[in-house]
Amino acid sequence: MDITDFPEPEIRSLAAQAPAVFPSSMTQSTTVNTIIEKLNTANLEKDLTKLTEFHNRYYKSSYGNQSSTWLQSRVQEVVDASGAKGISVSAFKHTWAQSSIIAKIPGKSTKTIVVGAHQDSINLQDPTNGRAPGADDNGSGSITILESLRALLTDPTIAKGEAENTIEFHWYSAEEAGLLGSQAIFKSYASAKVDVKAMLNQDMTGYVKSGGEGQMGIVQDNTDSALTSFAAKVIASVSSS
Repeated sequence: MDITDFPEPEIRSLAAQAPAVFPSSMTQSTTVNTIIEKLNTANLEKDLTKLTEFHNRYYKSSYGNQSSTWLQSRVQEVVDASGAKGISVSAFKHTWAQSSIIAKIPGKSTKTIVVGAHQDSINLQDPTNGRAPGADDNGSGSITILESLRALLTDPTIAKGEAENTIEFHWYSAEEAGLLGSQAIFKSYASAKVDVKAMLNQDMTGYVKSGGEGQMGIVQDNTDSALTSFAAKVIASVSSS
C-alpha cells in the first residue's frame, strides 16, 4: 500500500504522526524464542486444509463470504482457547460480500503494531465460480499469522494486555482486486488518527522448492526503510539462534 492511495486529508493525517524509532539491537530474543517454540505445524496444516476447501475465496462470491465467516470464527476460537481477556475479534464490513477481519490485543498504549495478510483468492478465468483454493496465495500467509496469533497469546505479558503497544492482526478482503480491503481499513485508521507505528504483511509464506532451502525475503518498494532494516535484523537474529 502506498500513501498516494489516500485522499489529501488522509495523507496529511498520516504524515502528522511521529515516525517510529526501531531498536538497533535485539532485546527480546529470549521471549521471542520461547514463543517460536510454541508454533505448531500440525495447526498450520489443519487450518490451511480447511481454508482451501472453499471453492474459492473471491471477494464478491458467496464462497468468499463463507470463507471469511469461517476464518473469523476460527480466529475467535484461537482467542477463546488462549484464556486471554479483552481481545476483540471483529469483521470490517465492506460494500462487497467478503469482510476483512481484525483481532485487536490491547497494550499499555494505543500505539499500534499491525500484522496482516490477505485472505482472498481468485481464478482469473472465472473469478466468481472458478475453483481457486489459493493455498500459496494467500492461504499460507493467512494461516501463518493465525498460528502466530495463537503462539503470541501464550506469552503472559501480551495476554494480560501489558505489552508496550497495541497489537492487531488483520486478514484483508479483496486484495486480488487491487488492495481494496487493506486500503479501506487504513483509510479509516488515518481518518480516526490511529497511531500505526509498524505494519508487517505476510504473503505466500512457507514455500520451499523441492531439494532447496528455506529463504526469507523482504519487499523493499513502497515500504519504510527503517522498518525494513529492523525486519532484516530480526530475521538474521532468528535464523542464527
